[in-house]
Amino acid sequence: MNYHALGTSSLLISEVAFGCMSLGQEDDANAKLIHQAMGAGINYFDTADLYDRGLNEITLGKALEGRRNKVIIATKVGNQWREDGSGWDWNPRKQYILTAAEASLKRLRTDHIDLYQLHGGTIEDPIDETIEAFERLKEQGKIRYYGISSIRPNVIREYVRRSNIVSVMMQYSLLDRRPEVSCLPLLQQHKIGVLARGSVAKGMLVNKPASAYLKYTEAEVQHAKEAITAASGPQRLPAQTALQYVLMHPAITAAVVGIRTDQQLEEAIAQVPRLNEEEYEQLTASIPIQDYDQHR
Repeated sequence: MNYHALGTSSLLISEVAFGCMSLGQEDDANAKLIHQAMGAGINYFDTADLYDRGLNEITLGKALEGRRNKVIIATKVGNQWREDGSGWDWNPRKQYILTAAEASLKRLRTDHIDLYQLHGGTIEDPIDETIEAFERLKEQGKIRYYGISSIRPNVIREYVRRSNIVSVMMQYSLLDRRPEVSCLPLLQQHKIGVLARGSVAKGMLVNKPASAYLKYTEAEVQHAKEAITAASGPQRLPAQTALQYVLMHPAITAAVVGIRTDQQLEEAIAQVPRLNEEEYEQLTASIPIQDYDQHR
């Protein structure tokens, strides 16, 4: 397993990160999978208070009890469940973030969160107030660093300009290279780490039938899928090729992979050959790059 510093932080994280959102309901099964991942070198575990109404944080906390000092825990905040359970509302206010952090710490059974991320964000938010909340939590020692999870270039630019974020989580894959146009150069310039999610594009690069995606036609998606298959051959599975494609970009610190089964874990951690330059260029040329339509 390779490890990289997350932005300017002291966090050295595995380039394959464990996305906990995919975990099931059984604590024992989840713990077994998490322990296997740790044994394979994965040290970064990403969750959110939104996932399964907080139960995802609880199952991760149980699995890591007695092992807390061996891992890096990342969670997220900003989506507040309604009291009647009918859904959630966006809440980036300072007081809510401070209160939500306490609840996450309790569910995770820890006294600090390594990376606390704003789970979304709009340009209309009280951004300075949100930043004040994260800075307060840092001062209190309840979080070590903070970042945002966003695909909105206008929001990302504001946090780069105003805050001390060390990371941005965003969707990135062969079928979604929009960050290359609007975000990755800026984040590289400011030495902010990028956590990529969605490397297989909802499965359409591997095992799901091609269909229209973003502004791509079904035919374009199929062509990209075929390019992934051609670049795989006997040495890599298509999902592994899609993951390696993401990791080839110098701005990407780690790829967050949703893992729920032993097979998914084995595929994610397998030692497979990196893409060579020719393979990378052929994949890149298989589909035209797009930019974001909104929030630019």
